[in-house]
Amino acid sequence: MVNFRIISKIIGSLLFIEALFMGWCLVVAFTQHEDDVLAFLLSMLLTFGFGFLFLFLGRHAENSLSRRDAYVVVTAAWVIFSVFGMFPFLIHGSITNLTDAYFETMSGFTTTGATILDDVECLPHGILFWRSLMQWIGGLGIVFFTIAILPSLVGGSVKVFAAEATGPIKAKMHPRLTTSAKWIWTVYFLLTVACGLSYWGAGMNWFEATNYSMTTTATGGFSIHNAGTAVFNSPAIDYVSILFQFLSGVNFTLLYISVFKLRFSALLKNTEFKLYLCIVAITTLWIATLLLTQLDYSVEHAFRSSLFHVVSFMTTTGMLAGDNLAEWPRITWILLGIIMYLGACAGSTSGGFKCIRGAMLLQVLRNSFRQILHPNAVLPVRINGQSISQSKLVALFAFFILTVLMVIVTATIMVVAGIDNINAATIALSCVGNVGPSLSTEIGPVMSWSMLPEYIKWLLCLLMLMGRLEIMTVLVLFTRAFWKEN
Repeated sequence: MVNFRIISKIIGSLLFIEALFMGWCLVVAFTQHEDDVLAFLLSMLLTFGFGFLFLFLGRHAENSLSRRDAYVVVTAAWVIFSVFGMFPFLIHGSITNLTDAYFETMSGFTTTGATILDDVECLPHGILFWRSLMQWIGGLGIVFFTIAILPSLVGGSVKVFAAEATGPIKAKMHPRLTTSAKWIWTVYFLLTVACGLSYWGAGMNWFEATNYSMTTTATGGFSIHNAGTAVFNSPAIDYVSILFQFLSGVNFTLLYISVFKLRFSALLKNTEFKLYLCIVAITTLWIATLLLTQLDYSVEHAFRSSLFHVVSFMTTTGMLAGDNLAEWPRITWILLGIIMYLGACAGSTSGGFKCIRGAMLLQVLRNSFRQILHPNAVLPVRINGQSISQSKLVALFAFFILTVLMVIVTATIMVVAGIDNINAATIALSCVGNVGPSLSTEIGPVMSWSMLPEYIKWLLCLLMLMGRLEIMTVLVLFTRAFWKEN
């Protein structure tokens, strides 16, 4: 059965880490002399207190996790982190409604980027920093972060990694998972620092650069301005954002190998990266051509706007460059919707279906046509020269069917609730892919989601969590077989 003592011990340690992160926000609030100091102080004390309680309940736990324990602890960690993460909003009064506070927090940690806040510019600096920090923490995974800094805490770290990591193939750069986790977090941290310095060099102040660097590299998209980075009206800032959104959509293991190991050829030999690059290039040129021929765009503006939105949607960041997408040709909506569902690379901070699964599906389709002509041929599916097992292909189709079903079911519920068809479909697609903005004229990238009914927001919270943990990790908890003793 499930070992609740070790789960309680891990959750308690995670709450300690969350309280420390709140401490950073407390420092920001204190230095700015604003009214959110007490909110962070009380939130930090509450989180520390419950952390001690969970540690006390798990004080006699053996430091070993079963596969079943791993799935419970990963799902529970994200839910509980979000529960305590909403305290600063509620105590400060930035968000007074429990549903809205939890929605905002879950959207932050899952890097979805959907917000119920109509005016973020009225928020104090500490709260703004907390929103950005939530996305940065959730970028690579809450429990994965623990594996990196507290390897002795999680005895079954490989099982936890399998439950939380994204993509069908879990690449490792080192035999020891804890060492791999540290290197991946090092790449993530350095990428964030480089992004922040680039934003600062392009004209942002230090606070703006720090916040936008965290939400860019986490591919989350939360902003400290109502209009996002469009408020700066700066092509330089747009290009910096494009570059670091794109890099954050690349598999971090591949980034480590190509940059730290100086094996740049690994990028061009990687099947997933080549597909990612080709889709970005082709879609950008297609949309840019449409903007040039059908709207009054200059060549540079059409290219920059097209590239920005293609990279933003494909990496599921959801940042916008100030253009009104409602005025764009409808075919661009379809193109952005497709790449929004596909997502970038596995092992990155982006959400979505992932390019590696897209590459696998394309090979399966190609082999199906070849099989018609050569019935007895053995046609394996290969990714980067590695043959994909039949079990992974079955899991691939199961994941594809589940994501489609989740979108259909959620959209149907929203239509019954009185939400129009386009909004319902794009909101569901946006949440399951952890994208944030929808492709509608009513609920869009620069408007909040506060108009949605409360029970729809709770449904979308579940959808965001399932999208971030790639569905199976959460759904398996609702099966009867999971809770059987054997």
